[in-house]
Amino acid sequence: MEINERGFSNKALEDFDLIDKAVDEKDQQAYATLMKRYKKAVYFMILKMIRDADDAEDLTMEAFAKAFKNLHRFKKDYTFSTWLFRIATNNTIDFIRKKKLKTMSLNNTLSDDSGNSVNIDVEDDDNNPQDEFIKSQRIEMVRIFVDKLPAKYRKLVQLRYFDELSYEEIAQELDKPLGTVKAQLHRSRELLYEIAAGKEKHI
Repeated sequence: MEINERGFSNKALEDFDLIDKAVDEKDQQAYATLMKRYKKAVYFMILKMIRDADDAEDLTMEAFAKAFKNLHRFKKDYTFSTWLFRIATNNTIDFIRKKKLKTMSLNNTLSDDSGNSVNIDVEDDDNNPQDEFIKSQRIEMVRIFVDKLPAKYRKLVQLRYFDELSYEEIAQELDKPLGTVKAQLHRSRELLYEIAAGKEKHI
């Protein structure tokens, strides 16, 4: 990997040029190129953190949506990939934290037949302020783009992102086969990627 006098690789400098084109010239191809370069890397990084392919796809889309929304704030003090991965990591940590907030771990004196202490997880139905904040952030991030989706996909995204239903629950809600729901949500994400990259006029 070639490093120039500024300490950045040629690829990092190419990213800087793409960012300039995206921000200053609203170059849609520049957004698309940035996404193509890092989409797989971000996805697999998130997948290692949560080990759920469906959630990893959702969180990858959210990371790019947030990055592109804030691209004008990017400073060239470090590489775009570092900045993007930090956004993706923080968003995923928020997601994991939110999942954990749904249960409250209670240490107690119960023991199993072998005499080992047993940990019981109890659902905590109270609205936690941090939980609500994380949810509102996630919704705001995606809502920017949802209204630009074709009508047939809006309901799916509403149920998945805003109502936070599982794929199985969405299939039941819409009375559709699970495979159809997964395929249509995958297409919804692809469209959201395109919208995030400023290509909605093609949708």
